[in-house]
Amino acid sequence: MAITLEKFAADCHAALKHQPGTPGREQVRKLVEQALADPAFVATYIPPGTPERHLLHEDAELGFVILAHGYIGAKGSKPHDHGPSWAIYGQAAGETIMTDWDCVARPTDGRPGKAVAHHDYVMKPGDAYLYDIGVLHSPERKSDTRLLRIEGLNMAKVKRFPYDAVTLSQAAE
Repeated sequence: MAITLEKFAADCHAALKHQPGTPGREQVRKLVEQALADPAFVATYIPPGTPERHLLHEDAELGFVILAHGYIGAKGSKPHDHGPSWAIYGQAAGETIMTDWDCVARPTDGRPGKAVAHHDYVMKPGDAYLYDIGVLHSPERKSDTRLLRIEGLNMAKVKRFPYDAVTLSQAAE
């Protein structure tokens, strides 16, 4: 039986309500993997032609959001976190090269923070990763991709501060 958005959202809500913090988020990450393993869920909620940011659900009580993302062609981003929130990225189609970063300086007084690349890995369809509060990462897509993403709050409503990628020698300056 196919997973519905309503069931998926209710299961995410229950996990986050029952286990606030990282344990509940890890449960949601597992739910994302289950949803991505359901071809009907992916076809229904993250089909080809999905816009870059499509809000599927916003939880009225806990504030988390479920998003579908579709990217055409190559696209990347600088190192970033999700401010006061966390995010779970789930790869529905295509591949994303994700880089994890070590923070060497947080943004201050209008100046970007600094981050040094830690390691890269490839997210393939079915993979889901939790980026907890303050964890720096950056995605790079070389071709079309689609993702299912959960944010702890609707990041469209949150101001975030930029980070610059630096080398270890630049970090010491």
